Amino acid sequence: MRFNTEGLFIKVSGVTSEEDALFAIGLGASAVGFEFGPTPRKISTAAAHDIVRRLPNGAVSVGVFHNEMPQRIVEVANTLGLTAVQIDGAITNSSLVYVAERVNTVIRSIPSGRELLEDSTANGIDYYLLPETDDFDSLVECLEVFQDFSIRTPLIASGGLNPSNVIDIVQNYPVWGVDVRGGVEIEAGVKDPVLLGEFIANARWAHDNAYVQRRTDGWPII
Repeated sequence: MRFNTEGLFIKVSGVTSEEDALFAIGLGASAVGFEFGPTPRKISTAAAHDIVRRLPNGAVSVGVFHNEMPQRIVEVANTLGLTAVQIDGAITNSSLVYVAERVNTVIRSIPSGRELLEDSTANGIDYYLLPETDDFDSLVECLEVFQDFSIRTPLIASGGLNPSNVIDIVQNYPVWGVDVRGGVEIEAGVKDPVLLGEFIANARWAHDNAYVQRRTDGWPII
């Protein structure tokens, strides 16, 4: 199921504290992401549950899973009441369908634009996020695919975004959303309030002053 959002979708990933989550949403972020895999930003399900309960109505909560069993993805998502799950790493199409049938929304991260084109017929995916790594050079290599109007699934730009480079990406490429992680941090899992505020403000300004046509007709809410 697609989100009923207006304007640019802004996701702040790797959130580990209630303070950062509420601050991000208060500044205008659409979503916060919680990493349950083996990463420096890993959060316990208990801590994430407490944060999700305190999010305001309309805020999107995303659980990020890497090479995880589909049964656990579904269990965590439904126990915590997550709005969506983001699936990183390897997963079979049958497992993807299993998850999609049991959660509200599926975001699938993809390492590259080439792999997106190869994967574009997979079932159950509501959004693609690329690249999977938090690296700006990898995002640059993916930029061509954001201009491919034959892709009918909304695309979220990720990878090394920060308050400076997000302006160029949003102004010049018809992205549906952006995802930020390390580019607004003091250290892994701890957001810098100044950088976070600048990122959200710059992303929204760039969307309102874009040089490209948005693909709202091709990305309907279903």
